[in-house]
Amino acid sequence: MRRTARPLAGTALAVAAAALAAAPAYGAAGGLEVSPSSAAPGGQVTVRAAACGDGGTATGDASAVGAGSLSLAPGPGGPDATGRFRVPPSAQPGTYEITVTCSGSGRRITGDLVVTLTSVRGQVHPRGSVKTGVGGALGPDPVQTAAGVAALAVAAAGGTWLLHRRARGDGI
Repeated sequence: MRRTARPLAGTALAVAAAALAAAPAYGAAGGLEVSPSSAAPGGQVTVRAAACGDGGTATGDASAVGAGSLSLAPGPGGPDATGRFRVPPSAQPGTYEITVTCSGSGRRITGDLVVTLTSVRGQVHPRGSVKTGVGGALGPDPVQTAAGVAALAVAAAGGTWLLHRRARGDGI
């Protein structure tokens, strides 16, 4: 029983950690939504606070990332207090806490913003073969590949012939 309990407990902890990491960036129940939750320096971030009540206003603090304070007010998309700020170009990669204080109740809610070196939308995925010289047996030029295989075959045959002559004692 003990041999299976530890791996099962480890697996359960790993699944729980993965579920928490994949959860959206909300503070308390009906808390702070930071969208996108991951942004590059110079990117625009929207902060939405549902916890301030319908039609509530709030003051946000994004000074941890270097953006300063921001005002949140009900937007056209709904009754939640919404505000925007731009991540400074000088922001370093890391996780930063964004804080919002509701005007009416004084309730303080937080959310996390992850600053990355590149934005998710701006990522470039490589295409084609890598120009490494010797590698790439199925490279873009089959004539060069055939010539390389032929050169290796000639070298192998010549080496075998020389070793065979040496073994027979033919003077090499």
